[in-house]
Amino acid sequence: MTTSRDDERQSAMGSGVDARDVHIRDWTGPELSARVNDAMAIYVLAMNYPGYAGSQRSVTTRRHTTNRGFSCRAALRADGTLVGFGYGYTTVSGQWWHDLVRKALSPSVAADWMSDAFELSEIHVLPTYQARGIGHRILVSLAAGVPHRSMLLSTPDADTRAFRLYRALGFQDLARNYLFPGDARPFAVLGARLPLISQPWTRPRDRAPR
Repeated sequence: MTTSRDDERQSAMGSGVDARDVHIRDWTGPELSARVNDAMAIYVLAMNYPGYAGSQRSVTTRRHTTNRGFSCRAALRADGTLVGFGYGYTTVSGQWWHDLVRKALSPSVAADWMSDAFELSEIHVLPTYQARGIGHRILVSLAAGVPHRSMLLSTPDADTRAFRLYRALGFQDLARNYLFPGDARPFAVLGARLPLISQPWTRPRDRAPR
């Protein structure tokens, strides 16, 4: 018979990967910029994008670090290895994502959700470290540290671990099956009021790859 402590240990280790030494750290913009290549390597693996997409995105990410309200969390092993990250900023008119999403929403929904909102631009975990609560910890830490009324994000519109995590934390549909320029996959635009629902992480059942 296994004890609850045994179960927690097995969930943390997964298939040979021990995530118990992973800690979440607040990163400044310059700190993310200094490790942007590491972050983008995780980005392309987690999103299944071609390698060149990481190089292109790194330019955008560096620019994002200067946006008003920028906030970032890094998931680091004890040896400094980056295994996950998430960041965002205050969403305002004139930003690429903001302006596209505003057009996709009805005027009343846009007015309700897109003012005083934090845009979660990126949140990714190295695939070998997924399903171990790291994404949950990054997201909860980010949400707890921003003063906004709402948090907004877009995610591939499919039954993924990430989508189920967002649902568990109170994110609701603002738009579904939305196509962003340059990506053939449909996305869902989700929003949640802050503070997020207090929901402890539980190991998910894999029903679809992320």
